[in-house]
Amino acid sequence: MSKRKGVSLDEKRARMLQIFYEKKEFFTLKELEKVAPKEKGIVVQSVKDVLQALVDDGLVRTEKIGTSVYFWTFPGENITAIEQRIAEASKKIVEAEFKLQKLKDICVKEKVGKENTEERQTLLQELEELKAEEDQLTKQIAKFSDVDPVVVAQLAEKAQKHKDATNLWTDNIFAIQSWCKNKFDISKECLNKQFHIPDDLDYIE
Repeated sequence: MSKRKGVSLDEKRARMLQIFYEKKEFFTLKELEKVAPKEKGIVVQSVKDVLQALVDDGLVRTEKIGTSVYFWTFPGENITAIEQRIAEASKKIVEAEFKLQKLKDICVKEKVGKENTEERQTLLQELEELKAEEDQLTKQIAKFSDVDPVVVAQLAEKAQKHKDATNLWTDNIFAIQSWCKNKFDISKECLNKQFHIPDDLDYIE
């Protein structure tokens, strides 16, 4: 006879949020310890930890009124918190991809005509760590699909707009570099150094 599989933390978080979204009420911890096991199958021993995790992530709000502590959240109220976390995760992914590409280039150069050096092993290890970090961040973003798919879709559209805007500015910088070279015979390297423009500046895919 197979053992019954327990509910994951992410699933517990999603179910707890459903209580707030469906009932649209304020709750005390004791009230949630009664409602969550009965309606969402969250064991009473884990209600407090799941609730605190949601509060820490800014997905549930809390306030002490008199002698009681109340918890609440409503559909759409978490857009800002989710948007900020997705933006931060997306930024880290972009930074990791830039560093990842640079390390790949270095690894290729190290491999040509050389033995398996200690430096190359260090770079390969860092490469694997960056891949793992990117995978983890991607999973964090995907985790929000259980909260509100419509909101996540809207945020993805905003993220694309931000990416397009970033690429537009990158295009403008390239145009200025070209114009300065043709007009004043200023090299791109000199211009980059003067205005602190990274030499590896490129479009975001």
